[in-house]
Amino acid sequence: MLTDRETLLRKLHELRSEHRDLDTVISRMALQMADQLQLQRLKKRKLLLKDEITWLESRLIPDSIA
Repeated sequence: MLTDRETLLRKLHELRSEHRDLDTVISRMALQMADQLQLQRLKKRKLLLKDEITWLESRLIPDSIA
């Protein structure tokens, strides 16, 4: 059975992959002067992914002892 850490790492990998894919799509759409509304939605999704990635990374880093 998967541990919590393994589950978080798997989810983190999936989110990073989607984030990279969106980066590529956004770059191509920007060069093609594509639909600006769709481009905005993709950028917003990318920002939400980044926030979720940051949150997951913080969960995976053990608390430091002060």
